[in-house]
Amino acid sequence: MPHSRYHRRNANHGIDDLKGDQSWRIFRIISEFTEGFDELSELKDAISIFGSARLKSSDPYYLKTVELAELLSQNDFAIISGGGPGVMEAANKGAQIRNQTSVGLNIVLPTEQKPNKYQNLSLHFRYFFVRKVMFVRYSIGYVCMPGGFGTLDEFFEALTLMQTHKAYPLPLVLYGSDFWNGLMDWLKTKLIEYGTISPEDLTLITVTDDPQEVVSIMNKHRHWKNRQRGRE
Repeated sequence: MPHSRYHRRNANHGIDDLKGDQSWRIFRIISEFTEGFDELSELKDAISIFGSARLKSSDPYYLKTVELAELLSQNDFAIISGGGPGVMEAANKGAQIRNQTSVGLNIVLPTEQKPNKYQNLSLHFRYFFVRKVMFVRYSIGYVCMPGGFGTLDEFFEALTLMQTHKAYPLPLVLYGSDFWNGLMDWLKTKLIEYGTISPEDLTLITVTDDPQEVVSIMNKHRHWKNRQRGRE
């Protein structure tokens, strides 16, 4: 349907990157991977915090994200966010308050994504899939605050990689039981009922409302990871 409203809208924003010279796109992709690996190669013990770009600075989850990022930073964790406003800004802000490494993996979008001012290491990506690799490669834990499709996408991407043993296990924390319990109930009932996942797959996920529990989970995982490194 070349004349649909969807195609016209994308053309107007100039973001339809599915057309054009294929070989030049390959070079752009390679350059993004190269820059990401170079810039993040020294990053250690980083926690990625995801969440909605639409939450205002007065929102309780924005404030809780700042608190959580501060606590993680005090425990010598670097913080990675998507670099934008809302929860992403709150995550970077909490890290900067504690003079911790505050990474923003920004994505070029027609709306919503405006880089926040609390990043001391800022990268910019055109391709979501390159950005996802950076999150998985350089994080030792994920925290998902309330968010939309992007947050769900990052969460399920990491969960699928671990379920299929394509990535090392890392803690997946869903923060905010009021927001996440409906999803967890559906996973525990419909997906188990239909046999599309195994019950043990859900042991990879923790739901909490306690920032201290998040820190405890991440510290425990770091100690385990350090022991694994010592055996290599």
